[in-house]
Amino acid sequence: IKTMIAGVKPEDLDISIPRDMVTIKGSREEPREVEEGDYFTRELYWGSFSRTILLPQEIEVEAAEAVEKHGLLIITLPKVDKGRQTKLKVRSN
Repeated sequence: IKTMIAGVKPEDLDISIPRDMVTIKGSREEPREVEEGDYFTRELYWGSFSRTILLPQEIEVEAAEAVEKHGLLIITLPKVDKGRQTKLKVRSN
């Protein structure tokens, strides 16, 4: 997943990942350098935001990574390997 988060500090992001979706929440604070009526045009929005993305299949939540670079958030979500098997050892008491 790649999304623009320009103006949001990484510590102001909250990313939650159940197995089949990703929710990105954050807040972008507006600097008060220019009065509201003095703008000709603005392309950024301010305040809180939230976006939920449904995933096409389950992912390995423990292996997920998020990196921010120059206002771009990149979330890497490895797919669950359903073909992988784990052997379970039986203990005796």
